[in-house]
Amino acid sequence: MRKVALTGGIATGKSWVRRRFAYHGVPTIDADTLAHAAVAPGTPGAARILERFGTAVRSADGSIDRKALGGIVFGDEKARRDLEAIVHPAVYEAIEAWFATLPPVAFAVADIPLLYETGRHANFDTVVVTACAPAEQVRRLTARDGLSLEDARQRIEAQLPLAEKARRADHVIRTDGTHAETDAQVDALVAVLSV
Repeated sequence: MRKVALTGGIATGKSWVRRRFAYHGVPTIDADTLAHAAVAPGTPGAARILERFGTAVRSADGSIDRKALGGIVFGDEKARRDLEAIVHPAVYEAIEAWFATLPPVAFAVADIPLLYETGRHANFDTVVVTACAPAEQVRRLTARDGLSLEDARQRIEAQLPLAEKARRADHVIRTDGTHAETDAQVDALVAVLSV
């Protein structure tokens, strides 16, 4: 089985592309979902986050207030690295366990936004990057997440430049166009990866 990593910058269409892979019956997993589970109330990850960042990042229901935490870590590189050191090991352990449980298939896809930033790209046979124009990323972030222009740019700049991710990828899916155009690129890639 070929292990495929799907990555790209924030708001470049990774989730859409992952769903299109799944539409074709390709097993997929989402690192963001795993990251949420790793810091759910009562987990060691949540306890470590509260220990490091304090109760200001705890919601009334006991969960981690992701917006408050984001406000801290996207403005402070050391804080972001501390958070990543808490979350990323649990996420990669869960991804490896998931791959180990799959039945025989041609390939499976793990959607990992910070693949290159964590230095884990060598763990995968193929890397697919979703990419769009930086202005489109900003537009999507402000519309989708309600971020200010400054906050949107800060989150984009906290990641490895998208052009560098695309340069290092085995395959690039452009998501600037219509959903149908993106789907057509994924469909073609499914045919290539299934061989």
